[in-house]
Amino acid sequence: MLTFDSDGVRIAYIDVAPSAGAGDPVLLIHGFASNHATNWVSTSWVRTLTEAGYRVIALDNRGHGASEKLYDPEAYASDLMAEDACRLLDHLDLPRADVMGYSMGARITAYLALMHPERVRSALLGGLGIHLVEGKGLPAGIPDAMEAPSSEDVTDPVARSFRIFAEQTRADLRALAACMRGSRQTLTRGEVAQIDVPTLVSVGTRDPIAGPGPALAALMPNARALDIPNRDHNLAVGDKVHKAGVLAFLAERP
Repeated sequence: MLTFDSDGVRIAYIDVAPSAGAGDPVLLIHGFASNHATNWVSTSWVRTLTEAGYRVIALDNRGHGASEKLYDPEAYASDLMAEDACRLLDHLDLPRADVMGYSMGARITAYLALMHPERVRSALLGGLGIHLVEGKGLPAGIPDAMEAPSSEDVTDPVARSFRIFAEQTRADLRALAACMRGSRQTLTRGEVAQIDVPTLVSVGTRDPIAGPGPALAALMPNARALDIPNRDHNLAVGDKVHKAGVLAFLAERP
């Protein structure tokens, strides 16, 4: 992996050329407790996009994967993580890119589109619907689950599933606890209404963590929703309907 300095924080990333041609850049931002490989490589997103002619850039968010681990919750505010993504575009001399995030990565993408709309050609929000505004979805006990002696000590089933997932990705549990405590910001309906870049909101129809996608898309002036049938939060990521919808959206956006 490659690395760069984001205002003193070492951020790791990959930069994959398209199968042919120069390719429009697509920046991928993964979800909580994941990393670029688990969220985007293992699900064949990188291959799908590069074979479709796009240049794919995917970072490991601070506290995740090969990026620097931080233990202060304030270091994980969504606006700071959005600035990491913006600085990566600066580092690569890219004036703008299509930006696609999943779950926590979708929240970061929304913040980036709100803060730096000139850098976001389009925003693809996966695994996050109206809960971007309402702030529901994940149980409050996830940080404690990360700090528990073992997954067997976690009683909440959703928190336990995240702990098991974090162990599978060999994540730094202490850094994840800080991240979850510091990154659960929401946007107001008024702020969401200011995101006017072309936006696709893609959510599984069996995903209670994200909240309904159409309800979020309806708040934006230039957004549409994609329902991913019969998929929950985990399985919606790499679903073929999700991929086809994203490719169609990218082909149509200005």
